[in-house]
Amino acid sequence: MRRFGVACLLLLLLSARVPRSCARDTTPDSGFDCCEGDVLLLLDSSGSISFYEFSRMLHFLSDLLRPFHVGRGHVRVALVQVDTEPRVEFDFDAHSSQNELQDALLRTPQLRGDTMTEKALLLAQRLLWRPTGQKAPPRVLLWLTDGVEPGNVEGPIAALHKEGVSVLAVSTGHSNYQVFSRAVTPPIEQHLYFVDPDYMDIITKDLREAITDLICTECLRVRDVTSHSALLHWQAILIGGLGHYELQYGETESGIDTYRKLTLSPDHTWTEVADLQPDTHYSVWLTAHTPHSTRSTTLSTGFTTLPDVLYPTTVTVSESGPDRLRVSWSPVQSGRVERYRVEFGPIPRGDVRSVTLSRSQSSVLLTQLQPDTHYLITVSAVHSSGQEGAISVKACTEEVLPGVHDLRMTPMGFDSVKVDWRTQEQAAGLQGYWVKWETEGSSSSSSSSSRYLPAQTLSTVLTHLNPTTRVCVSPVYRTARGEGLCCTTHAHIAAS
Repeated sequence: MRRFGVACLLLLLLSARVPRSCARDTTPDSGFDCCEGDVLLLLDSSGSISFYEFSRMLHFLSDLLRPFHVGRGHVRVALVQVDTEPRVEFDFDAHSSQNELQDALLRTPQLRGDTMTEKALLLAQRLLWRPTGQKAPPRVLLWLTDGVEPGNVEGPIAALHKEGVSVLAVSTGHSNYQVFSRAVTPPIEQHLYFVDPDYMDIITKDLREAITDLICTECLRVRDVTSHSALLHWQAILIGGLGHYELQYGETESGIDTYRKLTLSPDHTWTEVADLQPDTHYSVWLTAHTPHSTRSTTLSTGFTTLPDVLYPTTVTVSESGPDRLRVSWSPVQSGRVERYRVEFGPIPRGDVRSVTLSRSQSSVLLTQLQPDTHYLITVSAVHSSGQEGAISVKACTEEVLPGVHDLRMTPMGFDSVKVDWRTQEQAAGLQGYWVKWETEGSSSSSSSSSRYLPAQTLSTVLTHLNPTTRVCVSPVYRTARGEGLCCTTHAHIAAS
């Protein structure tokens, strides 16, 4: 490919403005205090899942569930492994703290048998069953797999739906959409995800919000926290358009008399609070006032804004070649950034390399890359405090396009020639050859013809030619044509 972008399409922005933290905190966020429900993890542990992919799934589940309070009265978690003989790895009452749950998840062994999904769903149905008429917290089945054969899951799934269980699914394969779309609880766009194992963290936030929407009822939830703003969400408390909400928020360490106040109409279920200070803890109260009533409902929560970390906001890729890509970014914060780090590795997997650059640099040429390969490139701004801000793009190198050489023509008769050629042996991506021949002359008498030949063909016979016919042979690759050769039949026809 001679022009970057023809085969690789566009640069794909994968993640922007992603602050990185060096520490992991297993203490649940206070915004999840009011979440109560049963979450059953249905995890594909069969031999079709590689050990690496299984490990990625476990770490994904670990991050997904980390903010929730675990135990009776909060969120209970159970795990069923899908195998030849599906088994309960741990049930709902096995763990009563985040530390216990995290330890159990990350120590889960892979079974590596057959994918008996139907049997696993029947087992999940028994675990999630509740007696008719018994008031029970919301129940969620989260199904992680690399795919499922059609026809063997719809019965158990229908039974789960009938019992009021919400079904969500994450597939690391890219097929069976129809089966999954019938299996998950609507809305499909919030409850069904297809994702590469290496990039499961991309969906963590959306999937966690989907779960909280199902199991967190009278709760004030905080989403999309930045260094200067946050979104607050709640389920409708005021019904019928009567009453109003009063929102109070401020820095936790300040006096309540300094808190800001907002009055919101009864149809509000979210609002944004802005003009906040970075790296600061805030407390929030939302009170629902009903007219002609002395009773009111108050929800509360707290959150900490992100540090005010500067990072590149734009990344571009140019000077593409089979073994190189130039990466540039802006703006350059040379006064407040200590250094830049560029990490790059082939997709879907491969060794990740990194380059460290001074704070005044805004581009780097990445070399010794693989041809015709997608790369994930992450540019990080590193501050003296150790905090980082990063932005990632996906780009691809050009395909290697060896040209035709040793083009020869051998007379085969008065108006026929045999055309032979060679290319580089085992040229990657070679699809075939275009052979084109054109009679030279005035515009009214000129004529041209062409034929396409498969990659294993290195010769062809052309007939009904005249001494002024020009013959060209070009190799065709997956993304573009390579360099061809041309010659005329004049000498060959005359010799014949």
